[in-house]
Parts: sequence; structure tokens; C-alpha cells
Amino acid sequence: MQGNTVAILGAGAWGAALAKLAAENGHRVRVWSRQGSATLADVLQDAQIVLSAISMKGVRDVASQVHSFPLSPTTIFVTATKGLEPQTICTPSQIWQSTFPDHAVVVLSGPNLSKEIEQSLPAASVVASCEATAAEQVQLVFSSARFRVYTNSDPVGVELGGTLKNVMAIAAGVCDGLHLGTNAKAALVTRGLTEMVRIGNYWGAKTETFYGLSGLGDLLATCNSSLSRNYQVGYQLAGGKSLTEILAHLPGTAEGVNTCQVLVQLARQKNIVIPITEQVYRLLQGEVTPRQALDELMLRNIKQE
Repeated sequence: MQGNTVAILGAGAWGAALAKLAAENGHRVRVWSRQGSATLADVLQDAQIVLSAISMKGVRDVASQVHSFPLSPTTIFVTATKGLEPQTICTPSQIWQSTFPDHAVVVLSGPNLSKEIEQSLPAASVVASCEATAAEQVQLVFSSARFRVYTNSDPVGVELGGTLKNVMAIAAGVCDGLHLGTNAKAALVTRGLTEMVRIGNYWGAKTETFYGLSGLGDLLATCNSSLSRNYQVGYQLAGGKSLTEILAHLPGTAEGVNTCQVLVQLARQKNIVIPITEQVYRLLQGEVTPRQALDELMLRNIKQE
């Protein structure tokens, strides 16, 4: 696997961390961003692997741009974006697969806080695809003594785990910001995982995937770390700041804000019960205060677990 050419689209913290991992494994790595000097044509030339680490709002546009350049029929696309497209409710991998129907698409997701990976702290992740050989090839590109990569055959579940937990991370930030304690946090995260499974099952994801690294693992990481942008949104909302003020000073994108709105739209159409997500949505819309959202969750009708 030495000597593959890897094109990284997106020069943010996550893209930079993944570029470093591949380069340390001896691969030729080229990075593209809208603000960078390298052209997309130069970065894509002879690339065996094209990894997208751009924010959700730019995925479709960049995929369309990439489509205009000649690529080998064996080029593998890897998506490391966690979000949903508001207009279509498509995941990033669905956008890449529809743009490149004849290419293998691999999802990379897991409990991966980019700042910790940059510091070479140990971490694990998951690469998932319907094509096992593609996932195995990507696994070899990024695996190292400090970054353990597992393969998975449920790309939908792996991708949704990383996407849906961002909403729960906002809720967890609120929980900590209000100093509600360990009991409340444990209950919130556990019931949040139940909502993630419920939504994932609607999309056809396997339940067991959500109990792995890309589901529970990522949920625990982002709900317990101030390094998480989504956690910071919730924490600062609990401290009395407005969403506009928080997002204006946040480094990078908190994908959970957009994801929450898309999920609520879907849930209302399909009658999917997601009470935590509903309250996060109402909080982000300014319809309730953090305390009111808590009260509404605690005072729901009692039922079986």
C-alpha cells in the first residue's frame, strides 16, 4: 500500500489530521481547499483515493466540480463529512455515490477529535463500504500504531452514527452548562442513543452499528469533550449566549445545528418520535430556554424503557 496518491478535499482541522496520517504512512498526499493555491485538477491528478473532509454545505458543489475532471475507474471516494443536506435529506456518501455511481464510496467515521489526533494521541475509527475491498484499502492507508481503523459493511449506519450524535452533543453541552450532574448526563446520552437507533433504522441502518465506534463511541467522545464544536454550542447556550453569537465565534462548523433542523423535518413527516432532538431544535430556534427544554423532557408521559 506504500506510495498511493491521496487527494484530501478540505484543509480544515479534520482534513489536515487525515492528511498527516496518510503522509506518515508513506503515501503521496495532496490537499485542496477553496482558499489554497493548489488547483483541484492538480490535486486530483492520478489520485487513487479522493477523501472529502469539507463541510456539509459544500459537498454537492465540490462533488460536481470533481466530476468534471478525468479520474481512473478504480479511484475510491472516501467521505469524512458528518451532516445531512437540507434540501434532499441526503447523506454525504449518497451525494458522492450519485455523482460517481460506478466508483466505490467509503465512509470514515468514529470518535475522532481532530486536535487529539494531531497530537498523536491514540484513537480508533471505522471505514465502511458496500465494497469490502475498497474499505480494506482505505483501512491500510490510514491505520497506524496510534490510529486503529476497523472495517464495517454498514456504511449507512456508520455515517448516520457520526451525523446524529452531533445533535446529542449539543444537548450534552446544555446539560453540563446547566450543571445538571452525572445522573442527568448518563440518562441523556443513553436515551439519545435510542433516538439515533430509531432514526437509523428508518434509513435501513443496522441497530448493532450504533453500539460500535461510529455510534456509541463517537457519541461518548463528543458529549464529553469541550473540543467538540457541537458540545460548545450547547454549553454556551446554557450560559445565556445567543446562537448567532456562538456561531460567529466558533472555529469551524457545528454540523449538529443544521442536522437538527433536517431531522425534525423528517421526523414530523414520518412520525418518528425523537423528543431530545425536538427540544434541541426548539432551543436552537429560540422557542424555549434550556431550563424549559429540560422540564419538557422530564415531564413527558412515563412509559416502559
